[in-house]
Amino acid sequence: MTRRLIQLFIGLVLYGLSIALIVRADLGLDPWDVLNQGVFEQFAKPSGVSFGLVVNLIGMAVLLLWIPLRQKPGIGTLANVLVIGTVANFGLDWIPSDLGLPLRAGLLIAGIVLNGVASGAYIGAGLGPGPRDGLMTGIVARTGWPVKWVRTDIELTVIAVGWLLGGSVGLGTVLYALTIGPLVHVFLPLFTIRR
Repeated sequence: MTRRLIQLFIGLVLYGLSIALIVRADLGLDPWDVLNQGVFEQFAKPSGVSFGLVVNLIGMAVLLLWIPLRQKPGIGTLANVLVIGTVANFGLDWIPSDLGLPLRAGLLIAGIVLNGVASGAYIGAGLGPGPRDGLMTGIVARTGWPVKWVRTDIELTVIAVGWLLGGSVGLGTVLYALTIGPLVHVFLPLFTIRR
């Protein structure tokens, strides 16, 4: 259990840092961060609420969608809601925002790869899925629909809503969408702790 907890929190910290790298790259965000940024720009920024707090609050809101799906959170689920946005805030404070295109491209690639590593680590700890992953698995369990269609529909919905609210969609969004599955496919088996 000690190893599981350490791996969980290392994975969540790295995931929050990966969000900060992708945001600072300013070349398009991953789908959920398109939504997070859209909500931040429209509602939170004017009132002084931080981007990281928006990430945490949207994670909590997604957890409410678990109720009709009868999903049960684990310690990893709750830690996900509290840690990722908080670390993303620190990363955004630390990483400069006025970088040239080559450095921003490097941040994007590093952020996407780090996101794949972090996903493999925190999911592989086996202490509960993140709110967004649990939403997908809950819908699949209740409907019997294929994972690929449920995941795609969720991602397209959050991109559309986030974009309408002013979230950043771009090359980074496409690159993330095309590479995150293969990256998690590589890193999840490396970090999965067998019971």
